[in-house]
Amino acid sequence: MIEVRHLTKRYGPHLAISDLNFSIEAGRVYGFLGPNGAGKSTTMNIITGCLGTTEGEVTIGGYNIFDEPARAKALIGYLPEQPPLYLDMTAEEYLRFVLAAKRVPRERWNVQLAAAMEYTGTGDVRHRLLRNLSKGYRQRVGLAQALLGQPQVVILDEPTVGLDPAQIIEIRKLVRELGREHTVLFSSHILSEVNAVCDSVLILSRGRLVASDTPENLETLFGGAGPIELVARAPRSDIEALLRKHPEWGKPSFGAPEEEGVRLSLACQGDPREAVFYAFAQAGMPIVEMRRTRASLEDVYLELTAPEGAKGAGKG
Repeated sequence: MIEVRHLTKRYGPHLAISDLNFSIEAGRVYGFLGPNGAGKSTTMNIITGCLGTTEGEVTIGGYNIFDEPARAKALIGYLPEQPPLYLDMTAEEYLRFVLAAKRVPRERWNVQLAAAMEYTGTGDVRHRLLRNLSKGYRQRVGLAQALLGQPQVVILDEPTVGLDPAQIIEIRKLVRELGREHTVLFSSHILSEVNAVCDSVLILSRGRLVASDTPENLETLFGGAGPIELVARAPRSDIEALLRKHPEWGKPSFGAPEEEGVRLSLACQGDPREAVFYAFAQAGMPIVEMRRTRASLEDVYLELTAPEGAKGAGKG
């Protein structure tokens, strides 16, 4: 649905994005993830035709955004980080203005307006001035304008910034629902949002694409299997004696004493949990807790976006 090839943007000596290449398939929700200043908004502004590029090309549904802007933009609904609202208009006046700007035939206005307002829950504020609406409702009106014209692709740049927790949950729900009928590109630097609403993740760091996959695959690919953590009810000396018989389980790391028992971690290869369980049971040392840790999306994100000299720091 969206093809980005060799996209580069310079502001004088500053390189904002560098040789970006990625594809976005139809009917999926993509999370565009990266720290502030990574180049997310710049990339979105280029994709939507709001900003020129130094090098590279973008096609939307087969139309080049620079060579055939009218056809390409007709397929896109865009909500920038700051919704483009005219605060002296009512919600309905503004949305009718957007319908005219998008050149939607007038006979379709009422149907599209009703559908967008129902979808975003803005019908009850249709006659109120935008300046008098809460930030959450302004964001909803901004989302409604992105849906007018029945776009195939909806692009949302940090749509939950500045909202309170209840409003964030509402916007996330709307984004998930959008993914049922549209291709969605959703930018954020909040990991929980990406996990909550996205099928795939694109991670930017310092203007470069450093990862593109599903959250689950990224956790597996970059994190792999972590150590085994367990709590056993036995004296530490007895546990150490047992572990000396099984060097294949890796070097143990012991935590502080706990009421439930001794907590330890085994940095092992493979997955010896079954063997560990039976060995401790036969030795009369019950295991009250055991789990295999894995790298989370947060771990992957921090590793991929860390400063060059800090990557891999703390790993042993």
